[in-house]
Amino acid sequence: MKYIGLDLGSRTLGVSISDELGMLARAYDTYRFNDNQYDLAVKYTIDICNKEKVSTVVLGYPKHMNGDNGIRCQISNDFKNKIEESSNIKVILEDERLTTVIVDRAMISGNVKRKDRKNKKDEMAAVVILQNYLDKISF
Repeated sequence: MKYIGLDLGSRTLGVSISDELGMLARAYDTYRFNDNQYDLAVKYTIDICNKEKVSTVVLGYPKHMNGDNGIRCQISNDFKNKIEESSNIKVILEDERLTTVIVDRAMISGNVKRKDRKNKKDEMAAVVILQNYLDKISF
């Protein structure tokens, strides 16, 4: 069973995908769209799921560090609902606190140039989101 992971921003959608066994996540793409044009990102997500034969999406859920849900959580909930209403795809919300920090530190320690870090940050955050979920379900 394949999964995709998503890191949703206001202008970008980082995408990762699992292997056929649903054990390992890898970077897939960063989709860029105009500010808050989430309907385009929903369509893009559904297209990827159809192309890659994916039935489950793991969407980052950006809670505040104290556990509260803010406006970004509501945007993620709306995004989840739009995908599920427009397809037979199941969407799971996965806590994404500190994923960007993890990705930034890993890329800095790997001597990745600042420009390359900026271009890959979202899809690498999607990898962390998806891998965290896969690790939870595989035990």
